[in-house]
Amino acid sequence: MTDLDALPTPVLLLDLERLERNLARMAERCRTLGVTLRPHLKTHKCVEVAERQRAHGARGVTVATLHEARVFADHGFDDITWAFPLVLSRLDEARELASRVTLRVTIDSTAALDALERTGHPLHVWLKIDCGYHRAGLDPADPATLDLARRLAASPRLRFDGLLTHSGHAYHEPDPAARRGIADAERRAVAELRERLAAEGIHVRASVGSTPAMAVVESLAGVQEARPGNYVFHDGTQVALGTCAATDCAVTVLASVVSAPAGRTHCVTDAGALALSKDVGPSGGGTGMGQVYDDYAAGTLRASARLTALSQEHGMLSSRLPVGHRVRILPNHACLTVACFDEYAVVRGDRVVERWRIWRGR
Repeated sequence: MTDLDALPTPVLLLDLERLERNLARMAERCRTLGVTLRPHLKTHKCVEVAERQRAHGARGVTVATLHEARVFADHGFDDITWAFPLVLSRLDEARELASRVTLRVTIDSTAALDALERTGHPLHVWLKIDCGYHRAGLDPADPATLDLARRLAASPRLRFDGLLTHSGHAYHEPDPAARRGIADAERRAVAELRERLAAEGIHVRASVGSTPAMAVVESLAGVQEARPGNYVFHDGTQVALGTCAATDCAVTVLASVVSAPAGRTHCVTDAGALALSKDVGPSGGGTGMGQVYDDYAAGTLRASARLTALSQEHGMLSSRLPVGHRVRILPNHACLTVACFDEYAVVRGDRVVERWRIWRGR
């Protein structure tokens, strides 16, 4: 085991005790709401974390890329939803993977459905539904959406899994009541369309997912599964939204002060954009580019020390600290921060107990 003080920086720390609490909490939340948990692995990209999610009752997993799908298939995960609009240029890769595990793909266009039918492979297919995020997906009220669903259900080759949506706009709503409204709109978008299809004899599942919506939703009637991802770690965005406390955040970046010019009110750390990303958080930068813990165990953050600017390797901190001083940074967006590193230094207290690989790739 290694002390934190001995680690070269910048380094990504994963608090094992906080991780376990977060996993248990979401597993219980899904049981209470009566849905199965199919967690999104893009947040952590880590086999050891996914195995712990499965131990907590996860049934199947969700990924954002085919690389993630292959990695987890190679490590014994055999029921994988690729919750991203089908990339037609990767269809041969998807078909190959689907020959050895259950791969569930996602579409929201006739062009994608045409391409799937031409493969001749009995792929599992989700229809992506827009619940108000307006990034991708089909309008549940548009008659053309029903037509596409009917065509998919009638396909002699494809298997219609159901209706999938994502309330990404919940990340931008600081008011809990408004966020509950978003969560219920997400539920209704797929549950009501599912009922219309059932009236025609087409029986499918409904899948929803986002951590801030799952934190406040009061009912998931008509929904069968949820796909949150960020809940495993939480981050500065979730703290700002009130989804969690700073004591729940399991991923931090340990950095060192490398410059503190005389006569200046700032200092520079060795954690820049390639360690933290440039996500400004839900309030458009109100919390800066990342916050610094004053007392990590107590979950207190330094009001006077925030990262105000990031270049590739430099992070400018709004408080002057001495060269060599080490800071523990709460990133705004854990998913993007994790994707900047090759491994986690897994810690209990102030001791590194393991190293876990982060499986990055496209």
